[in-house]
Amino acid sequence: MNLHNTVEDIVISKVDEIFRTLVEEESKKFCTCNQCRVDVICYALNRLPPHYIVSHRGVSRARRDIVSIKQQQQTADVVAMIHEGLKKVSHNQRPSVSHVAGDEINDIGAIVPVFNIPTIMGRLFSGSNFSPIVDVDVELLWNGKLVPMKDGNWNNPYRPVTCTEGSFSFWPAPERASKIDDQKIFSYTLRVSAPEFETLNHSFNVPVESELHTATSFRLERAFKLPDLYMFPPGGPEEENNLH
Repeated sequence: MNLHNTVEDIVISKVDEIFRTLVEEESKKFCTCNQCRVDVICYALNRLPPHYIVSHRGVSRARRDIVSIKQQQQTADVVAMIHEGLKKVSHNQRPSVSHVAGDEINDIGAIVPVFNIPTIMGRLFSGSNFSPIVDVDVELLWNGKLVPMKDGNWNNPYRPVTCTEGSFSFWPAPERASKIDDQKIFSYTLRVSAPEFETLNHSFNVPVESELHTATSFRLERAFKLPDLYMFPPGGPEEENNLH
């Protein structure tokens, strides 16, 4: 099933329009960096009712309704929510990013061929009692080095906490490609070290096809899901760490 929230299209379009106006006017009142733009989009979408369609007919109907009074009111509600989010986000900026306008790495809609690496997700358990492992550093490595993440909202190392029940996730930064529809295998190693367990090294490959645009939001259905991983006390049974 392929669902699409048409409100997302309206929000992104209006946010881009408002941010372009702020940049052209050289407004210093609000931060116009790409991170704040994404945060404003997220703020608005989390507070507006969605409108889902599942077919080409739904798209046509949505386009037909765009001039209706109901749609005009919806657009007004969207703009009001965006301005509310703009104020909130600009006064509560994320401390982990530079907030430099026009940051190329995070540029929404940058028209350059890229490998959009999917989110990498998995769960970590104790091989002794099958309980989730928390409060350990889970590292995603490439050639022995930590893999850069998409932006400051994603951490590497990742530290699972009790409420996530051993779950971890990474979103590697996109890599430039020479052309679209190119294919590449990204080879990673997941490493977890904890005093009471043998160090876990799990190697796996992620096949990726290059696209024209940099992904601006992750999609759960495209996530690369690892098998459940288990850690054992020193001297415990060996785990098959390689994904075939």
